Amino acid sequence: MEPDDRISRLGEGITAIDTVMASERELNAVYLVEASEPALIEAGPGADHVRVVAALDRLGVGPNELAHIVVTHIHMDHAGGVGALLDRYPRATAWVHEVGARHLVDPDRLVASTARTYGSDRMRALYGTMVPSPPDRVRSVTSGERITLGDRVLTVVHTPGHASHHVALHDDRSGSMWTGEAIGSYLPWADSYRPALPPPEVDVERALGSIAAMRSRRPTALLTSHYGPVPDPDGAFDRASDRILAWCATVERALQREPDISDDALRAVLELLARQEFEADAHRPIDLERYDALGSIKMNAQGLARYWRKRWERDAAADAQPSAANRSAASNADGS
Repeated sequence: MEPDDRISRLGEGITAIDTVMASERELNAVYLVEASEPALIEAGPGADHVRVVAALDRLGVGPNELAHIVVTHIHMDHAGGVGALLDRYPRATAWVHEVGARHLVDPDRLVASTARTYGSDRMRALYGTMVPSPPDRVRSVTSGERITLGDRVLTVVHTPGHASHHVALHDDRSGSMWTGEAIGSYLPWADSYRPALPPPEVDVERALGSIAAMRSRRPTALLTSHYGPVPDPDGAFDRASDRILAWCATVERALQREPDISDDALRAVLELLARQEFEADAHRPIDLERYDALGSIKMNAQGLARYWRKRWERDAAADAQPSAANRSAASNADGS
């Protein structure tokens, strides 16, 4: 068999497959895990289904051999291909956090939400369609649960921040951890990190807490969906956290200066930071179209703006609510 540079054997029975999302290399990966019950980590978008199946064929995984499809979260670049893969591999079971399971069975709301975020044409170009999954072949998981692949086990780590239902997966054999987008994206072609903080569920505190939770398990390697293995897990956690904080602070300052700032103006502020970060890492100008295929800067700006406005509303409501002690003192003063 001739080599295929979209397939990268990483050792310890783990193989990365480049789905060539948006017709670009090194943007989106799924992973084959060799075991007595072979598993695919992430499904890729429906638009890349043919390439994923072709890669599995080349790796000798036939229609009756794939046993598990495990997704870190239900966004269409990660889970859009689940239903079509279940059709192709009739013995496979899909695994997803319990909050996301219903969206694999009935993806209409998920697809509609993605279309609102990206626009219908761009969504179809990037992700294609999403086939519903049979409910009896979808299993939900929660934090700490173990997914047994026969002679290999994946431990589920709940990692909200990018999405409330996001999970990471820790492999007992290799010590590797699949991070999905819990550390954002790692761009191997630039040795650069970028946050992934889209609406509607971005939560910066929870994202940083998730990074701490992953770090505490001391993984030997991090395997990202965007894209591939990253060097030095502790260094990756540090750099990813720093970038999240920098993007968060940049949007906060822009909103404080101009509370009614437009989406486009806010995007421009965040784009300037992204350019500076990328060019400091890569020592070359940014390819913004390729960079934005991972999730547009504008979408991240909208997510962070929503996060700050909700946070400020909560803080204002808390400040306006008298404390229990003050209410009690007022009642006593009134003689009631």
